[in-house]
Parts: sequence; C-alpha cells; structure tokens
Amino acid sequence: MTQSDSNAYDVVVIGAGPVGENVADRTRAAGLSTAIVESELVGGECSYWACMPSKALLRPVLAQADARRLPGLADSVRGPLDTAAVLARRDGFTSHWKDDGQVQWVEGIGADLHRGHGRLAGPRTVEVTAPDGTRRTLTARHAVAVCTGSAAALPDLPGLADVRPWTSREATSAESAPGRLIVVGGGVVAVEMATAWQALGSQVTLLVRGDAGLLARMEPFAGDMVAQALTESGVDLRTGTSVRSVTREDGTVVAVTDTGDRIEADEILFATGRVPRTRDIGLDTVGLEPGSWLSVDDSLRVDGHDWLYAVGDANHRALLTHQGKYQARIAGAAIAARASGVPDLDAGPWGAHAATADHGAVPQVVFTDPEVASAGLTLAEAERAGHRVRAVDIDLGTVAGASVYAEGYTGRARMVVDLEDEIVRGVTFVGPGVGEMIHSATIAVVGQVPISRLWHAVPPYPTISEVWLRLLEAYRDN
Repeated sequence: MTQSDSNAYDVVVIGAGPVGENVADRTRAAGLSTAIVESELVGGECSYWACMPSKALLRPVLAQADARRLPGLADSVRGPLDTAAVLARRDGFTSHWKDDGQVQWVEGIGADLHRGHGRLAGPRTVEVTAPDGTRRTLTARHAVAVCTGSAAALPDLPGLADVRPWTSREATSAESAPGRLIVVGGGVVAVEMATAWQALGSQVTLLVRGDAGLLARMEPFAGDMVAQALTESGVDLRTGTSVRSVTREDGTVVAVTDTGDRIEADEILFATGRVPRTRDIGLDTVGLEPGSWLSVDDSLRVDGHDWLYAVGDANHRALLTHQGKYQARIAGAAIAARASGVPDLDAGPWGAHAATADHGAVPQVVFTDPEVASAGLTLAEAERAGHRVRAVDIDLGTVAGASVYAEGYTGRARMVVDLEDEIVRGVTFVGPGVGEMIHSATIAVVGQVPISRLWHAVPPYPTISEVWLRLLEAYRDN
C-alpha cells in the first residue's frame, strides 16, 4: 500500500537512478511504503548520459570493426558509419531524454515519486524542494537511502567554465560529431568516447597525464592493447601530457599542454574522474561532511547512523551501475530485515545482507576495440592484498574459436590463481567480443571454484571460451 496522502513512509530514497530504483523495488517487494525523490530524470545518469547512450554509440563501431575482419563481408563495410543514424538510434535508447516509461515503472511497483531536490533535514527526515519552489517534508520510519550517484570532476583551470567543456554528459548526448575533439583522461570514459567519436567522424586527440598509460587500474597489457588500437584507428594519443590552460577563441578550443604544445579543436572533453553528488543533500544536518564520499558497512549502512544508507557511487566502493544495483539489492534486503525485527542479519561474507563482491569480485567491461573485460583482482591488487598468487597468460588469438570469430584475431587472457587455496582471484580478457564472456569468470571468482573443479567445466568447441581450457593447461604445465 502506498502512502500518497501522507508525508510519512517506511523508506525514503533520494535519487531515482538504477540504484535508487532497485532499493525501492526491494523495499516495496518486502511490503514497506517507499518514496523516491528525483531532481532530474527518473532513470538517472545511466539511462540518459552514461551506460545506455554510450553503448548505443559504441555498438555500431564495434560491429563494423568485427565485420571488417571477415572475408566476404569486409569489403561491404569499408565506408564510414552513418553518423546521423547512429545518433538517432542512441536517441531512441534514451527515450529522447524523457522519463515517462520509468515513471510508469515506479508507479507500477507502488512507490511514490516526489519531483524535486531532496536533502536531509535531520535524522530520518528529507526535505523536498519542488521545481516550483514549494517544499514538502518527508519522514522515514526505518531508513533513508542516499542514491545520488556521482558527477564528472573538472580540473581547476582558470576560465574553464567560459570554454564550455564537455563532460561525459555532453559526450554521450551530442547532436553531431565535432570535426576535432580533444579528450583529456586515460580511464574508461576517455577511451570509450575516443573510440566512438573517432569512428563517427571526429579527429580525436587523446591527452593522458602521467606515465601510467590507459586504463591504469586494470592489467597493464589491457591499456597497452587499447592504446595501440586507438593509434591505428587514427587517434592522436599523447601520454605524459597535462593541460596547462584552455581557452575558446572565436568558437575554437585552444589547449596548451605542459610541454608547450598548442592543440586546436572544436570541443574538449574532460574525463578526469568523478565526485560524489552529496554537496547539497543536507549531510551537515546529520553530522556528516557535505560533498564527501560516504563510508558504509557491507549492508550499505552509513557508519554511525543506524537509519541512513548510501548505495551506489555515493559510497565510492565501485563506481559501476551494475555494482550499484547489486548493492541496492543487498541494502533493500537489509532494510527490510531490520524493519521486520530480524535479530541477526546474514551479514557474513557472501551473506544475503552483505555486499561482499565489492571487495574482490567486481566485473567490468570496457567497450573499446578491442574490448576489455575483467572480474576480480588484477595481479598487482592480489599481491597488495597479501595473496600468494601466480598469473597465467594466454594469447587469445591461438584459441580455435577466436580464429573463427575474426581473421587476425588479436587478444590476451590472464588468470590470477591463489596458490594456497587454488582458486581464481581474477581474470582479464582483451579482444573482440570478450565482454560477453566475462560472466563465466565472475562466477568462478565469486564461487571460489577450485581449479580442480574447473577442469570439469567443459567449454564448447569452437568458441573463444575455450581459452579457459588453455589457461588451466598453462597453469598445470608451469
């Protein structure tokens, strides 16, 4: 039963992105009255400015790249992509930036939607300022969940606001391809958007600060292979380069680097990290620091607050939509259990009320060409965590399924094995099409499947997944 005639709810969720929606879904399924507060579009960043539009832009790019590797098809796809058609399809995936369908979903689960800016006004209290300026105060009997996500971080460069730089939002929602685009950054957003816009007709210059290269948080070979492919596609990749100043002169962006190079472009995208969207949500009213990441336990409850939860990007555990949705399912279950008076939560490792996967079993796919997919820990992360491990590497191109998939298939696989427990701590695949393979690795890591049992998981022939057999053989023989 909803509480549309009252300001009192069992649960109040601030933020109606995928994370907030999933918290609400779980609490409503448990019979708890739930309000969702949203200041923009229901569906959040992922639906309109991140996951969905970016992957809609990238899918034709990757499909064309795959087709160009197949005799009998390659000559048919030598021409440029139809950029207008790609952008139109992207617009369809964002529902043309209208949230009617997602609003209908919220109503369908029996939650109440409150449009406006939500901020805490003390314990278990959320003040909502509607677009017309009116205010309404909501109270929560059991829990408030902060699901406000994160925003793009911009560097402290003089006059940057006057340049009107792109962030990830503008990069995924642009109405046309700029003739020249500077991308600043070396992470996932930077490499994906460099891949997309280069293929859609822009001349991309990619500037990467420091010497760590691309995708620095993944296995080193992943960034190296993506860098080589971007360069071969025509991207002007410059590592060890920082932007010292940026101006817009007669519509042209001029970036000056620390080496004194002057680079001109039509647009500049800064993909240089994220900041939590917690600056103006009333954290100070409950003794927390405005603008901070929120520290939580494994049930996603904020440290020191038995009624407050921070789920998704706001807690900085894993800034990925699918991981935030996982946290939301855990948090929703924990909120429901506590509301029903369960004396002891199932909060041990891998319990129903513990987001254990955040610590060592996070999956991720980078939709570049080649794709990068990983699950669990890298070799360096496993070593830093104190595990005695060994990395096993395989050339993916030697697997029969890879040669069927594409002529000249280039890729690499790494399995990180715990030598004491003989389980898989992490897996990384780099190569065309590997994104659809990574869930098998996630299951192996989460399930802590012994190497001896993995021998009995027979990969179909001839598929790229036969790399699992090659990895096991390499581990056994070395």
